[in-house]
Amino acid sequence: MISSTDSLLKYDCPELVSKKNETKSSKDQALKATPTQPASVPVPPSTKHRSSSSDAINQQTEDVLHVILPPRKWMENDELWVQQVSSRPCTRTDVIQLQEELDLKLYQRQARDMGICPVRRELYTQCFDELLRQVTISCAERGLLLSRVRDELRRTISAYQTLFETSVAFGMRKALQADQGKMDTEKKIADLENEKSELERQLNEQKAIFEAIERQENERRQIEEKKHAEETEFLKRTNLQLKNQLDALITPMERAQLDR
Repeated sequence: MISSTDSLLKYDCPELVSKKNETKSSKDQALKATPTQPASVPVPPSTKHRSSSSDAINQQTEDVLHVILPPRKWMENDELWVQQVSSRPCTRTDVIQLQEELDLKLYQRQARDMGICPVRRELYTQCFDELLRQVTISCAERGLLLSRVRDELRRTISAYQTLFETSVAFGMRKALQADQGKMDTEKKIADLENEKSELERQLNEQKAIFEAIERQENERRQIEEKKHAEETEFLKRTNLQLKNQLDALITPMERAQLDR
């Protein structure tokens, strides 16, 4: 059974509405069991008028109170229990006790002092509902107006919560997109590094081929220069030998004639 002390909002004692295979409520049975007042009992007209007017005001206040703060309902052992909000007027002591209970529950449930805290929000909501109950009992119209303020605050908080959740979801999407973009960039960097390595390998191969060709050309040029030098030396020696032979064949007289 739900205890009336688990909430800052004051409730009456739970009432059994129906059991399994029963359709009548315990409240109706209690009304049937209560003896009615005899019709022969005289009632002063003025007292009856004042009493009926007061009862009508009290009933109207209770109806407004139950509309603003609906009763709690729960099933236990196949039994439906209902717990109405208390319509007992409050005193200054009740308000002080409510503040002490709020502070105690905030401490016991370790509610955070700052930031978003569901526990703190729940306890302050219960405290506001209890204040709304007390105001409604004193003045139903003031309670209705205060309930509009409460509903507006709830809608505002719900809108902020939706905005917060949307912002968190948007941030998560952006974070995932950033991670995906980072992965794509890293993959692109890896591909470019692989391409760079392949180009460097090709460059090294071309350098090796160029050096081999240059070395072969240098060797061939050296061989050609050596061969050309040997041919030149051979022609010089041949020329010298032919000149010596020619000199030996020419007589001194012929040489003198030639000299003339």
